[in-house]
Amino acid sequence: MNSAPETLQSVFDQTFADIGKAREAFAPQLTPRESGTVSSVSTGVAHVSGLPGVGFEELLKFPRGIFGIAFNVDEDDIGVVLLGDYAKLQAGDAVERTGRVMDVVVGDTLLGRVITPLGQPLDGKGAIAETARLPIERPAAAIMDRAPVTVPLQTGLKVVDALIPIGQGQRELILGDRRTGKTAIALDTILNQRGRDILCVYCAIGQRASAVAKLVANLQEQGAMDYTVVVVTEGNDPPGLAYIAPYAATSIAEHFMEAGRDVLIVYDDLTHHARAYRELSLLLRRPPGREAFPGDIFYIHSRLLERATHLSEERGGGSLTALPIIETEAQNISAYIPTNLISITDGQIYLSPSLFELGVLPAVDVAKSVSRVGGKAQRAVYRAVAGDLKLAYAQFEELETFSRFGARLDDDTRKTLEHGKRIRSCLQQPEFAPVPVPAQIAVLLALSAKLFDTVPLEKMKDAENAAQEAAAKIPTEVSARFDTADKLSDEDRQAIIDIARQALAPFQPAPESPAESEPKPADEK
Repeated sequence: MNSAPETLQSVFDQTFADIGKAREAFAPQLTPRESGTVSSVSTGVAHVSGLPGVGFEELLKFPRGIFGIAFNVDEDDIGVVLLGDYAKLQAGDAVERTGRVMDVVVGDTLLGRVITPLGQPLDGKGAIAETARLPIERPAAAIMDRAPVTVPLQTGLKVVDALIPIGQGQRELILGDRRTGKTAIALDTILNQRGRDILCVYCAIGQRASAVAKLVANLQEQGAMDYTVVVVTEGNDPPGLAYIAPYAATSIAEHFMEAGRDVLIVYDDLTHHARAYRELSLLLRRPPGREAFPGDIFYIHSRLLERATHLSEERGGGSLTALPIIETEAQNISAYIPTNLISITDGQIYLSPSLFELGVLPAVDVAKSVSRVGGKAQRAVYRAVAGDLKLAYAQFEELETFSRFGARLDDDTRKTLEHGKRIRSCLQQPEFAPVPVPAQIAVLLALSAKLFDTVPLEKMKDAENAAQEAAAKIPTEVSARFDTADKLSDEDRQAIIDIARQALAPFQPAPESPAESEPKPADEK
């Protein structure tokens, strides 16, 4: 008799429980939202009061679609770096927390696109389909997640691949005075990655719009935009955008690297990045240090470049190679920012204005350039000739300076000078003309065998082109070893030299006839 009422009671309890859950599901979820007020606005920065729970580098939302990053988090004041047009803000405007840090869209949809650090398209090709987003500030890979740098990144430039090799996962600094061809080296390196399954990210920091447009046009003309992402901030953009640009570009590159792909990133250039950060720091009343740069300028570049690495096989085996560019003033490589970056990176390529003025392009000063990874990331076939060439070139440069004083030279010194002139001529290279590995090897072996020494200097370019074309005759079984760790045998080396000798035969001077070589008798009086 009591079972029926108990059953009804349990049904009523379950019904009321279901109704309560339904009401909770439909009730609006009210979350507390912090808001603050703009105290003051200046060039590129704002000071905000309120927002007691804000975190360092948290993204803040301002009116009229402007965002900012919390940089100085003090007890009564928050210094914010603005990422939009600061002229649209004024004191008294409301500020809201977003609860997240600055992030950027990543993925294959960015390939072939020109974007801002905020992910906004600049190429007129429509909106970018978002597949994933990553924070622009991310911790670098742990030491145990990294693998040694052993695979070369071929630049297509003979002077770099032979004498200053770059490895996949390396950080190689490019520095020099204004207009010495720094961007040209980075651009040629990007062009040489076509067909090599290496993606490229080019980050223009504070560049002129015309210069960026010209570079993008060159990439499109050479067919390199298919595997390249271009991240752009122009000179008239807010300094906050210039500051976040390299970090956003690195996150885009890291997404590809963590997917097991090899990536090349170019920062052009970190001089503008350092100046933008100095401007922001001084506006936020941070104490200036050497050359008015704040003390943490070293840290912002080291935590950026430390993200370039070669991941272990357990992490996918991808790599991120960084080519930061820095501008020196009056060849002063001992200034604050250049010395910082030289100490952070794994080597540097120094471009000399003196060589540039002489028409030696690329104007790489071999004596001041170095790759600390060195032969570890260079093919064995290059190592067989690079050491002798670098030594011979260094001797030539010393003797060339000495010979300008008009001293009398013996035959051995003259031969060293003539050999050095041929090395310098062969290391020159026009822009947008990367040289494949077999052609480089043919020329370098011909140089080491001194086959060019008897070629007149005015015929050197034609002779070098002939040697490069003759590289197609190298046997397949020999050229297959160029991309491996195998050393060339003496027979292989001699076969390549013989091919180069045949190609250079038409450029050798005609031998003197016996009648011309005999001394003529003196005229009778």
